[in-house]
Amino acid sequence: MSKVVTFGEIMLRLAPPGFLRFSQTNNFDVVYGGGESNVAVSLANYGVSVDFVTRLPNNDIGQCAMMEMRKRGVGVDKIVYGGDRLGIYFLETGAVSRGSKVVYDRAHSAIAEVESGMIDWDSVFEGVEWFHWTGITPAISQGAADVCLEAVKAASAKGITISTDLNYRAKLWNYGGDREAIMTELTSYCDIILGNEEDAEKHFGIHPEGLDVHKHGHDVKAEAFLSVCKQMMEKFPRAKKVITTLRGSISASHNTWAGVLYDGSKMYETRQYQITDIVDRVGGGDSFMGGLIYGLLKYPEDDQNALDFAVAASCLKHTIKGDANLATIAEVEKLMGGDASGRVAR
Repeated sequence: MSKVVTFGEIMLRLAPPGFLRFSQTNNFDVVYGGGESNVAVSLANYGVSVDFVTRLPNNDIGQCAMMEMRKRGVGVDKIVYGGDRLGIYFLETGAVSRGSKVVYDRAHSAIAEVESGMIDWDSVFEGVEWFHWTGITPAISQGAADVCLEAVKAASAKGITISTDLNYRAKLWNYGGDREAIMTELTSYCDIILGNEEDAEKHFGIHPEGLDVHKHGHDVKAEAFLSVCKQMMEKFPRAKKVITTLRGSISASHNTWAGVLYDGSKMYETRQYQITDIVDRVGGGDSFMGGLIYGLLKYPEDDQNALDFAVAASCLKHTIKGDANLATIAEVEKLMGGDASGRVAR
């Protein structure tokens, strides 16, 4: 199967145990994760050859982040070192009607201070057939945006398939960069675009025609997002597929989950899953992207099967503590087949 490269930030996640609030806890659980590193872990878990590229501080914490990737089977030899610190985010896990909270402490992280020329993309992309980035990376700093642009240009010149998860983050983009201009240029190089209605609206001013999703709560219909997919393809003619995840938030503990894929002529839709008693929803979109890349590589002529795999994989991620999805192919395919019993495997 093809070799994949992902590029972005990996952070130290600190979270109170269980459902404790920040003000209640005396200790934090430690996890390493980030959008592109989570995708890399999913792919490695499915047996795909994948390298994660980032910039880490050359200290013990940076080494711990690197070792977490290595432990999961992700290639780490293209990581560059420099800077003084790893970015941190604090997570307070919500429940029922209380939503989760995230507090970022990632200013002046090693990747935030990355600069053009620090990464040898010609070497990174040797033998590579797929490159993935997310909208989080250019939101970190102008330097990170510049290096991401270097990457997509180099990948495009080599004929590498490029994918993105648009991933709008309201608490980022605070360095003064022109978000729409930066994201438009970067996305123009992409063959595969994943994003929900908020991503499309915030980055490009695109929204579902005739629908206010904020007023429809958890009752989201796939047909309503066809207009978003079509508008995205009009704006980005290189794109071969536009994919939207459909999350309905009944409560912090109960979501509905489905997906839509549009290939320019046909819209594919998955079944809607009911995800109750959520263990950890962080990384849900990343697990979808990891499953989608794997599905498109394994089933290149079967978009429906690829989409079904992505949605089932991300459903299982909601049952796994931490940022990354550790579900197996067998578990994903079992859920795809309709078995959601959760019976003990003996």
